[in-house]
Amino acid sequence: MADDAERGKAAARRATRSARGAGTALTTERGWQYAPAPESREIVSIEPEYGLFVGGEFAPAASGRAFETVNPATEEPLTQVALAEAADVDRAVAAARIAYERIWGPMPGSERAKYLYRIARILQERSREFAVLESLDNGKPIKETRDVDIPLAAAHFFYYAGWADKLEHAGFGPDPRPLGVAGQVIPWNFPLLMAAWKLAPALAAGNTCVLKPAETTPLTALLLAEVCQQAELPPGVVNVLTGAGETGAAVVAHPGVDKVAFTGSTEVGIAIAEAVAGTGKKLTMELGGKAANVVFDDAPVEQAIEGIVNGIFFNQGHVCCAGSRLLVQESVADHVVDRLRRRLMTLRLGDPLDKNTDIGAINSRQQLDKITELSAAGEAEGAQRWSPPCELPKKGFWFAPTVFTGVSQSHRIAREEIFGPVLSVLTFRTPEEAVSKANNTPYGLSAGVWTEKGSRILWMAQKMRAGVVWANTYNMFDPASPFGGYRESGFGREGGRHGLAAYLDV
Repeated sequence: MADDAERGKAAARRATRSARGAGTALTTERGWQYAPAPESREIVSIEPEYGLFVGGEFAPAASGRAFETVNPATEEPLTQVALAEAADVDRAVAAARIAYERIWGPMPGSERAKYLYRIARILQERSREFAVLESLDNGKPIKETRDVDIPLAAAHFFYYAGWADKLEHAGFGPDPRPLGVAGQVIPWNFPLLMAAWKLAPALAAGNTCVLKPAETTPLTALLLAEVCQQAELPPGVVNVLTGAGETGAAVVAHPGVDKVAFTGSTEVGIAIAEAVAGTGKKLTMELGGKAANVVFDDAPVEQAIEGIVNGIFFNQGHVCCAGSRLLVQESVADHVVDRLRRRLMTLRLGDPLDKNTDIGAINSRQQLDKITELSAAGEAEGAQRWSPPCELPKKGFWFAPTVFTGVSQSHRIAREEIFGPVLSVLTFRTPEEAVSKANNTPYGLSAGVWTEKGSRILWMAQKMRAGVVWANTYNMFDPASPFGGYRESGFGREGGRHGLAAYLDV
């Protein structure tokens, strides 16, 4: 009977492993149950339609046109959102110009700081509402929006509020002045956080803003516009124009815009650079990446495994600085990959509003198709593909966490940004080879190094051509720390004192 009991326990463990990753109640090896723990949708009220936010008020687009935004986890339509066109951009830039010249630009920094503090406090007070809305609109797990996105967004407003009356002490000369109207185009992977990254330093420096959120994730930017109203921000200081690529192009090209800030793909960044060239507009861009996460043979393996998982599977891999290339020293590669696979068996994929969920939905059908295509190319070129047992929901846009081994530098999955939960594993023998492989990319946004030797960390950080190098950690952000890249990852820095320079005439 004891043998039968042991066989039963072993069968239960095997069943548990095959169930992991599904969005249903799960059983751990200790026999504990993961029952669904959904956050309530009733926390947020989604209007049937949304207008543009111009001059402190919401109004329909001049053409009356609108587009639909959907929940990527269910493909359920969420609402209709106004589609801004050239006439709307003219109106928003004019409102921003009036606010800059008459109110916000001349306002003392200490007064501007009060508004930024108010916005930060309201974000904290309404954080649960923002977290639910972000998960619905974007597809990312609620524990990420709740614990990372919203707190960091509020922290950026708090941080730059502190700078607003200290600009002459920021190291940019005795009398730094704002540029004027900033046109800001942000992506869909961190909708609210990217809005905070753009708006907070611009407003602290005395600029006014025209913000264009991504067409698939406009709702938290519109809720942030409500926060601006609640904080009694002067009309026209922040304007939000929703729409697709044509709307963003109109904002970038508008002659009344003095500064352009863009976060998104390298391809769109190149087009923006061409459009801005010769206009005299100040430009900063944070673009794509293909970061190397380098693990040496003396690295703390369990700590490194958590960093690897966080580096590529956080936000479904929808991260510009994702550690999508894992470089492991050859002598420990098999052990690291084995431990990584065991860890991935514990990840839970499913309803983004479930607090147990680790992997949410891919943001759109278009992005899912790109991830699927590049993963198929990896298999076709000879890499070995592995995913944990994972039952994907029948509705929505889903992709299982995926690891490729046997990857060479020439494979597309090692060269092209996949922007999804796909990890390519390569090996190296010496630190020099690790640096060579890490730098063998047109990108230069971020990197990670895992080793117990501080001297090796410093040596690697000096040799790797990346704007941010994390040591024995990954994906750690702070509003006081600058972020940005080189080469096809863009130029300029966001965050910290450095982030102010892009919005000042120095």
